[in-house]
Amino acid sequence: MFDVIIVGGGAAGFYAAIHIVEINPQLNVAIFERGKTVLSKVKVSGGGRCNVTHGEFSAKDLTLNYPRGEKELLGPFHHYAPMDVMAFFEERGVPLKIEADGRVFPKSDSSQSIIDCLVGEAERLGVKVLKNSSVKHFRKVGEEWQVTTMNKHYHSKILLLATGSNPKVWSQLEALGHTIIPPVSSLFTFNIKDERLNGIQGISTYAEVAILPKRIYVSDVTELELKSAVKDEPVLQSDGPVLVTHWGLSGPAILKLSAWGANLLNDYNYVFRVRVNWTPDYSTGSMLAYLKKIKEAEPKKTILRTNALDIPKRLWAKLVQAAGIGPEDRWAEATRQTLHQLTEQLTASTFRVEGKSTFKEEFVTAGGVDLKEIDFKTFQSKLFPNLYFAGEIINVDAITGGFNFQNAWTGAYLAAQSIANST
Repeated sequence: MFDVIIVGGGAAGFYAAIHIVEINPQLNVAIFERGKTVLSKVKVSGGGRCNVTHGEFSAKDLTLNYPRGEKELLGPFHHYAPMDVMAFFEERGVPLKIEADGRVFPKSDSSQSIIDCLVGEAERLGVKVLKNSSVKHFRKVGEEWQVTTMNKHYHSKILLLATGSNPKVWSQLEALGHTIIPPVSSLFTFNIKDERLNGIQGISTYAEVAILPKRIYVSDVTELELKSAVKDEPVLQSDGPVLVTHWGLSGPAILKLSAWGANLLNDYNYVFRVRVNWTPDYSTGSMLAYLKKIKEAEPKKTILRTNALDIPKRLWAKLVQAAGIGPEDRWAEATRQTLHQLTEQLTASTFRVEGKSTFKEEFVTAGGVDLKEIDFKTFQSKLFPNLYFAGEIINVDAITGGFNFQNAWTGAYLAAQSIANST
């Protein structure tokens, strides 16, 4: 018999357990983890550095990074925000740093610093951690929760679910009566096969990216636009670093689009068009005017070897080639049509996306427990007293940058406050 059972040995689970016992040391708290190791997602976060949170200290501005949960998280972020998370770790001997883009990492640049802190605190406070304890079932028995593993029943007054995107747990909650928003991928990269991207993998540059209206592909050559779609008017737009990869396009701008467009792109079955302005300081019109000026100023120079714009040289070469310009063609020879074609490639390169790739270690989904069924002052279920949620199990997700972890820390902290003070 435990006072509190927490299912899920990840960031939210450990954070909640630590705060529960710190507030009320008399409580007997246990974490059930299905794997043989805990905090595995923390381990791989941020390329092994652990992007703990984001250095955004305005609650309102912080919520703008959540495609789902923006309205609901405003109150919680006023109560527990990134500065509180940073203070928690630094007070426990883990110095942090805010990088130029706002992401927060341990100064050690190692996720192990965060893991050691959480595991050490849990041990110090007497939290029981049961590894290899996959929960097969949970149900309400009288005033208690019964949690069943492979070969044993456990009981507790309070149950906190911090299981992340776990379909089996969602199914059980649905059977109990909770509404589950069907999960779809939220953070993913775009799979693109296009000659313009071949051979330039690893290039990263700031760009504007837009998802274009869905088209029905009748064949590889013919396309039939949906009558309801406005021609090439963006459905979603983003900007930021874009990374060319072996499978297509990635980087913060792409991941941001994938988060905000999670449901839309799922509806598109991940086949759609994306338009990239590789030179976001220029519109199509201003770029054409700029190229005409270069033609007048540098008529004898070859177009390919001209360092005309602040974009990677290999990308410039690919776009020049895509515009039908030869390696020895000079600016003086550029026709009006040639300049238009180059302008189009620079400011409105359109690619066909066919599928997605996800970061399996940092997989994030949109979907989960319906936010209408959660009290966001306590992260307690509105349907079942003494049932709490924290982390990605609820229908909240964010763009990259430490925001998903912040949701986990905040939810875990507020749940812990409620649990510790009501038991």
